[in-house]
Amino acid sequence: MAIRVTLDRVLLDRRMSLTELCDRVGVTMANLSILKTGKAKAVRFSTLEALCRELQCQPGEILNYVEEDDEVGDPTQKAAQ
Repeated sequence: MAIRVTLDRVLLDRRMSLTELCDRVGVTMANLSILKTGKAKAVRFSTLEALCRELQCQPGEILNYVEEDDEVGDPTQKAAQ
């Protein structure tokens, strides 16, 4: 299981830079970069709400659930077989 962040695609569709989004939302560049690269462990609802408000989108346009293939994602599974 994985949550994939598609913020870069939404920004491209809106022709908005990450810097501009930072200014509008009031979140640091570092925090938005962590989110954009998929390295965030959690997202506050207030941040998600602000992103959706400024990007005029739904949360599902920024975050997607992707089911990973167990054999590819977990090398210990192959060793255990």
